[in-house]
Amino acid sequence: MSEEINDQEMTQEAYDLDEETLFVVSQTFKALSDPTRIRILHLLSCKSHSVNEIAEQLDLRQSTVSHQLRFLKNLRLVKFRREGTTLYYTPDDQHVMDMLNQMIEHACHN
Repeated sequence: MSEEINDQEMTQEAYDLDEETLFVVSQTFKALSDPTRIRILHLLSCKSHSVNEIAEQLDLRQSTVSHQLRFLKNLRLVKFRREGTTLYYTPDDQHVMDMLNQMIEHACHN
């Protein structure tokens, strides 16, 4: 009987997500729903890049890249390191990068 109650409690916990968790999950999916952010994250999955490098590689305006990186940084999906006056961005959440790569693989799979 005790085991059955434990299973019910675990099942209930699995369905009850707190507001903060729901918000973070929805914001992460929002981040991954934008084609520009997907392109940026995909590029960063290969190696770190500066804003100028990302803009050049993806043929985007520097202001667009900066705006998207700020959004991704606020969600802790990217981080940066400073070398002199240049910031180099890299992914900051391997779980999200794994999920993104799986989605790309799924989309490319025939």
